[in-house]
Amino acid sequence: MIALYIIGGIAIVFVVLALLAPKETKIQREITVSASPGEVYAHLRSLETFVQWSPWTDRDPNSKITFSGTDGQVGSRYHWSGNREVGEGEMEIMDLDPGNKVGVALRFMKPWKSTADTNFLIDPQGEGAQITWAFRSENKLPSSIFMLFMNMDKMLGNDFEKGLKNYKSMVEEGLPTS
Repeated sequence: MIALYIIGGIAIVFVVLALLAPKETKIQREITVSASPGEVYAHLRSLETFVQWSPWTDRDPNSKITFSGTDGQVGSRYHWSGNREVGEGEMEIMDLDPGNKVGVALRFMKPWKSTADTNFLIDPQGEGAQITWAFRSENKLPSSIFMLFMNMDKMLGNDFEKGLKNYKSMVEEGLPTS
């Protein structure tokens, strides 16, 4: 009888946590770059260039990286497989709006499977452009419960800020477009 109360109590806690858990994760960071929206777009649509400014590249310089498709075009992909810190996954360009947006599907295989939509949005700002790096993923059970105890905005937001600073430095120092 006591075992039934314990199992029932655990089930109730699980249901309550599932109801309270966030259904999605959204992260967004911005930076202004001294470059034209066209130049910014040319860099952002290149997955080969992304690897150069990505905040995660330095975490495993020995990651196995492969590219497929025509870089900078819808359908092009970047696949990585690295240490425990970077895991394994791929990015695929899904949507291109010249001078305005690069839409990317992000698929993680390890350490756990998940997907996210990532957009790089470009907004003209005087002589430069503001770049917004926006991330959105759905949180499914049971992993959504863990999101109650993790601050994903802080964890990934710091990486986004580092990546955008890396990007700004590369573009403003004259990185050639792909």
